[in-house]
Amino acid sequence: MAELGLAGLKIAVTRPRDQAAPLAQRIAQAGGTPLLFPLLDIAPVTDDAPLREQLSRLAGFNLAIFISPNAVHYGIAAIRPTDLPPQLRIATVGQGSAKALRELGIADILAPTERFDSEGLLALPELQDIAGWNVLIFRGDGGRELLGDTLKARGATVEYAACYRRSKPQQDIAELLSAAPDAITATSSEALEHLRQMLENGGSEAWRDLPLFVPHPRIADLARQQGWGRVETTASGDDGLLSGLIAWAQKEKTR
Repeated sequence: MAELGLAGLKIAVTRPRDQAAPLAQRIAQAGGTPLLFPLLDIAPVTDDAPLREQLSRLAGFNLAIFISPNAVHYGIAAIRPTDLPPQLRIATVGQGSAKALRELGIADILAPTERFDSEGLLALPELQDIAGWNVLIFRGDGGRELLGDTLKARGATVEYAACYRRSKPQQDIAELLSAAPDAITATSSEALEHLRQMLENGGSEAWRDLPLFVPHPRIADLARQQGWGRVETTASGDDGLLSGLIAWAQKEKTR
């Protein structure tokens, strides 16, 4: 049965603790044992004065982009959906963020349907002729500049709205290794870098042979550069990760 496709396997889930539950639950439903090992902590920005000042000018923007479910959560919490100006277009880079927006009652969302990243959003026809637009990008503290830089090159004025912050949690990599995971999932490049640092400090090279499941080619490229020998690139979201894990487990059983 496919729903038990992970029977007997231990899968490390490295998402932030508050976001790990849905994937962990689905792994358990598939017969696996989820090992929660968050590699990032997510929290509101310490000083929200800059964010509040930007939101006071929200009516002057043509487009608001939410780059992640965290940006939706913390950004919309600061705005409230009922306060969104009617002329403001809403966009996001991924289906997880789009789903979070729809759950908040925002139906008209500009989002890619194939490649779920900044490049995918930038390829949409609606964002080609944007000279003179004012764009507000909701994100965490820092991150890739490709989206904003490209929109500026197309003639838009771009501001970044930092609505949450990321930090590295205090974790003991020995706890994860002692649990002997059969596979690890990683859903961001930043989290993967934290994991690499902890594993290398742990002094063992055995981690390089663990299957690593990631939902984006960019993360997969980084993993291979780090020395992971078994990198599996899945489709996006929980559905993609779970399908990839089950397909891998079935192949392993037939070997």
